[in-house]
Amino acid sequence: MAKNSTKPRPGNARQAKIQAAQKANGGGGVNKIVVATVVVVVAIVAVVGGVIWMETSQKNAVTGGGNAVPAGAAGLGAGYPAFTDVKAVAGAPTLDVFEDFQCPACKAFEDQLGPTVESLAKEGKVKVVYHVKNFLDDNLRNDSSTKAGNAAFCAADAGKFQEFHDQAYANQPSEGAGFTDAQLKGFASAAGITGSALTTWQQCYDAGKYVDYVNSVEKKSFEDGVRGTPTLRLNGKDLDLGQVGTPELLTQAIQDATK
Repeated sequence: MAKNSTKPRPGNARQAKIQAAQKANGGGGVNKIVVATVVVVVAIVAVVGGVIWMETSQKNAVTGGGNAVPAGAAGLGAGYPAFTDVKAVAGAPTLDVFEDFQCPACKAFEDQLGPTVESLAKEGKVKVVYHVKNFLDDNLRNDSSTKAGNAAFCAADAGKFQEFHDQAYANQPSEGAGFTDAQLKGFASAAGITGSALTTWQQCYDAGKYVDYVNSVEKKSFEDGVRGTPTLRLNGKDLDLGQVGTPELLTQAIQDATK
């Protein structure tokens, strides 16, 4: 008759050792390896995600996420207030200046009356708001007005809008020739943008940070009845350039509009 033996079988002994080892390791070495691997992967993902987030944030700081509006402007379509570091006198009127960087008549206006506008603005006697248009891109079949406008507002980021604006008009190419990228960068340098600020300007320019803004100003100004450049509006009323075509006459018109 066969009898049950109390001696452990070899297979059972091995299984018992494995189970004992798993208990000693807190649930098994395999689980620890899996957990450690997951932790490493999560850490790598976090680091990579952090780098991408930082790069995106830095890019958006330069590009504005594609919908950038220059500091001081109320939003897309709104004009750009210049000389905001100057405290205007009580009752100083607002002069809205609508220009296109490729416009020969705008250059003539800037050559003759630009210094008067700037002088009065720096004295706080008038608040100047620029509306940079780009309709001549269609007329001349290029994109120079948009490029120059974008470049000017990239210069504004460095506090050099007016200096760039003046350089662009002083060195305006012949009608239809358009601005080159090198020329626009040269205007930025001549405006006093150097070193790391010039690098940031270049990144801003290359990214087209303010292209949407310039397009929006063109659209809004057209809707507001501006059909040509330069157009001047003093406290919302169009000025006849034939009647304010000298520094003295423009100064008098601004004085008369002061409340």
